[in-house]
Amino acid sequence: MKIRLLLLFCLSSFAAGAQELFPHTEIASSVPKNVLGIRLFGESYSEYGTQRNLGALKLMYGVTSRLSVSVTATTSNHHSDYLPTGLITHTHVNSDTIYQTGTFTRGIHYPYRFNGVYAFAKYRVLTIDGQNTHFRIGLYAEGSYINTAHDEAEPTLLDDTKGFGGGFMTTYLSHHFAVSFTGGAIIPGTYKEVSPDFYGGELRTELTYGKAFQYNLSFGYLVYPRHYSTYTQTNINVYLEFMGKSYGTAKVIQNGRNIEPKTDLLLKGNYIEMHPGIQAIINSNLRIDFAVGFPVVNKSYARFYPVFLLGVQKYLFFSSRK
Repeated sequence: MKIRLLLLFCLSSFAAGAQELFPHTEIASSVPKNVLGIRLFGESYSEYGTQRNLGALKLMYGVTSRLSVSVTATTSNHHSDYLPTGLITHTHVNSDTIYQTGTFTRGIHYPYRFNGVYAFAKYRVLTIDGQNTHFRIGLYAEGSYINTAHDEAEPTLLDDTKGFGGGFMTTYLSHHFAVSFTGGAIIPGTYKEVSPDFYGGELRTELTYGKAFQYNLSFGYLVYPRHYSTYTQTNINVYLEFMGKSYGTAKVIQNGRNIEPKTDLLLKGNYIEMHPGIQAIINSNLRIDFAVGFPVVNKSYARFYPVFLLGVQKYLFFSSRK
């Protein structure tokens, strides 16, 4: 009986706040204690006729009523085994070596490879509940072990760069409307590789990506049903998410030489993207997301546009017995 009541409570909680389950952005609310979430999602965009795809498996778990954790493994065809030819180049003039950075050919086919693992934890520090409203504040920490030949200054811990980060998130829900803001910092690690030199010997390259700040503002609205008759009704939600990032210039070292970046790919930058989306929640548990992203202010050099997202998520409920 207690298990059934727990299941009903969790399902009704998810249904009541469905419009705050944003496709891209984490919310300040926690995964309920002893609940396991499984999410499969992918992103796709066209790069000069070559389809770039990312696939991910995410596991989420409620450790306590306030603390939840997740781990995500990703695979993609975004990168080669080495940094692209042309990104960091050098020529020999007599006994001197001249190093420089530049652009490279886009749209080249790369095989799929396992990127690594990304971990995330959030802790809800404030809860204010009212009649058909609530307000949450949470803190988060993230870290990743990713070893890909990422070729832009912009760091992304999910699938491009190793490192760690943290920040805060706030989420407000009122009736059919939800809004959430996330702000945080990313401190990326350094990618290292040893590749053959065209002129003979080896090239030892170290690429440290730029430190970054990310800021996301998300809006969600429940369009169906207007009034609940049961919590197992299918929910239809629409979303508009603005996702921004500011990052510094990358640091490049090759064969012990510091190289001043001259290409936009490795220089500091900032951008804001817009991601409208739609979501269906079936039987208060099965969640299906679809969204598409476009640049609004500047653009990211790490992907092309439009970028599409498709995700499927389900929760499993556990209850311990003495």
